[in-house]
Amino acid sequence: MTEPAGRSKGLAISRQIVLPWSKSLSMAMNSLRIRFFRSLITTFSLVLAIAFLGYTLTGSAIARELFRIHGDAAMPLLIEAGYSLDSTGTGITAGPKELWLMVLSLLVCTVGIVNAQLMSVTERFREIGIMKCLGALDRMILRLFLLEALALGLFGAGAGAVLGLVVAWASSFLHFGALDYGQMNILPLLAEAAKAWGTGIGLSILGVLYPAILAAKLQPIIVMKEEY
Repeated sequence: MTEPAGRSKGLAISRQIVLPWSKSLSMAMNSLRIRFFRSLITTFSLVLAIAFLGYTLTGSAIARELFRIHGDAAMPLLIEAGYSLDSTGTGITAGPKELWLMVLSLLVCTVGIVNAQLMSVTERFREIGIMKCLGALDRMILRLFLLEALALGLFGAGAGAVLGLVVAWASSFLHFGALDYGQMNILPLLAEAAKAWGTGIGLSILGVLYPAILAAKLQPIIVMKEEY
């Protein structure tokens, strides 16, 4: 008489063991420490891209505030700095050159993150295969890569947003130092920096999504037979 499915010598598998989120986060942070220099390269590219984005967004916010405070008196300096009136004629917008550079920087950042994560997946084929042989589920592998990307995004995009804000503020003093900053509202500047931060986090997660799915779908028996 055959034994019921799921039973072997009188023992039954009652449920799968699920890795806690705290343990997943600890494993992700440990992986980043082990691959510190590669993680640093990925983070540095994210910092530069988000710094430029934050600089553009925050600079536009400063220009809008100066236009709100000084009106037409600020227009000569704003036009000289590359800004122009928007379609309504009541506000300030960044020039087409700044917008194209911003889009290009985000594209380069996304490609760089995807490339770095693909290389990371390739280097970790055997590690992933061992984890899956030990019972790691696909969603567990996916979770680890997404947590790593989230950590890089939080720190890298945060540093980039702060750097962009500082550079934009310093640059505005060079271009508009003759104007009064006393009535400037700082909240729009912080809001634009927060937008840059959120964009960086989103790009980091989006950039790792395909490599993470690829890693989760690896077949351990094939991985363990290959040499990498």
